[in-house]
Amino acid sequence: MDEDEKKQIQSATLDRLINHLNERKDVQNIDLMNLAGFCRNCLSRWFREEAEKKGIEISDPDARKHIYGMPYSEWKEKFQK
Repeated sequence: MDEDEKKQIQSATLDRLINHLNERKDVQNIDLMNLAGFCRNCLSRWFREEAEKKGIEISDPDARKHIYGMPYSEWKEKFQK
């Protein structure tokens, strides 16, 4: 596996994780934090930080929208217990 293939697989894996979390809106961030040590907010922060390393500026709300699939305020209103 070359470096490009590795990056493509990692990207697809992250997309799959995001889709899985979007299908499991019943799983709360606190549950993820307690069990796995990270949550959707962590993923959005990591997304923003990695973009910044590439010289791409992205706001926290935009990064969260990418991870949550909708604005964070909307997700909280609909799904946060």
